[in-house]
Amino acid sequence: MAAASFNRKYSSQPPQRPPRILTPVTGLVRFIPKSNSSAILLGQPADAAIDVGAALRAGKEVLVDIFSGNSALSPGSKTGKTESIGRLLSPLAQEEVGTIRCIGLNYSQHAKEVKMELPTLPTLFLKPETALADPWPTPFTIPKSTIGDDTTDFESELVIVIGRAAKDVSEADALDYVLGYTAANDISARAAQFAQSQWCFSKGFDGACPIGPVLISSKEYDVSKLRVRGIKNGRVLQDCGADDLIFSVPKIVSFLSQGTTLKPGTVILTGTPAGVGHAFSPKEYLHDGDEFSVEILPGIGTLTTAFVTEK
Repeated sequence: MAAASFNRKYSSQPPQRPPRILTPVTGLVRFIPKSNSSAILLGQPADAAIDVGAALRAGKEVLVDIFSGNSALSPGSKTGKTESIGRLLSPLAQEEVGTIRCIGLNYSQHAKEVKMELPTLPTLFLKPETALADPWPTPFTIPKSTIGDDTTDFESELVIVIGRAAKDVSEADALDYVLGYTAANDISARAAQFAQSQWCFSKGFDGACPIGPVLISSKEYDVSKLRVRGIKNGRVLQDCGADDLIFSVPKIVSFLSQGTTLKPGTVILTGTPAGVGHAFSPKEYLHDGDEFSVEILPGIGTLTTAFVTEK
């Protein structure tokens, strides 16, 4: 190819940054209301300070100010109506997210606990959209194929949700494409993971990526101030600030967008802090009857998942 073909024409005016995504709320929940089990609604918790996931797990009523839209990608505006949550759903539906992108080894202390060097570039693996799951009471069913291995593990993670199509974006502009943040549990089968170099199978089981409870606005929250905790049956096993991330949110979004379009609704898991079950002695793996909660505060709240064995 001729060298001239690489030449680009530049305007004398500096490029304009795209406008920041504006959401009419600080936090969104998607749910089935108590009043109508066949409806799916979107809205903002009436009490902005409530931990939606923890409140529902405790059997408390959670009221929501309803919005006119049917997707977090286009929430619409307040309708003036209020409904009570009957069943909490993931902030985005499976058909909205497409392939789930996940960053591995992205907390300094986690790299230390697994005795690995800090990566120089983000490590990417994928989960299928069928891995996306709702918060409690939806359980994760440990597959028959992994029961004998007894290595079902948890990974508490902060999630980035893309709000507008992003391709070849700079780190400086990356947050302009981020709709918000939520929580996820990157459920993993360690024996299957360590048996091969690719992680998609061991982390891609149906329901192995519950997300929620609340999608908070990137405009309202400084992600570096968020704190991630992983709690197994009431015991805190993971506890770390998001400021321990090796690759920041802008870096991750910019990196993943190079040569690749990140569509609206794209979900990106940003890695897990230290304290995964495999790192303990004895191991803290998950079994039938266990509950694991990912708590990210402020704003997002508690994502709880119950674990059951496939019969």
